[in-house]
This record gives sequence, C-alpha cells and structure tokens, in this order.
Amino acid sequence: MSLPKDPIMLYSAVNMKLRDQYSSLDDLCASESIDKTELLEKLRSVGFEYNSELNQFR
Repeated sequence: MSLPKDPIMLYSAVNMKLRDQYSSLDDLCASESIDKTELLEKLRSVGFEYNSELNQFR
C-alpha cells in the first residue's frame, strides 16, 4: 500500500483498510509492508490515536 502523504487522506485510507480487510493494525502493517511506528507517528502528529478495541484511528 502506498501511503498518502496528506495526513487526513492517510487517516481515511488506513481506517478504510482496517474496517474492510484487517482485524488489527498489526495485521494491516504486516500484510501491506507498512512501518507501524512511522504510521503511528504520522497520525499522532495530527491528533489521531489507534484504538485497538474499535480497530480504528480516532
């Protein structure tokens, strides 16, 4: 998965994948070869945190 540069587009794309295809952030990152730390930092920088119970960023 090529990650969007824009943080809002990134947020939307990741949440869509989590909702439609993956049961956890770890599954998404492993399957799509995404650096989890980098993803978390990018989304945290604009105020989004991952909620594992909801399996989404909020």
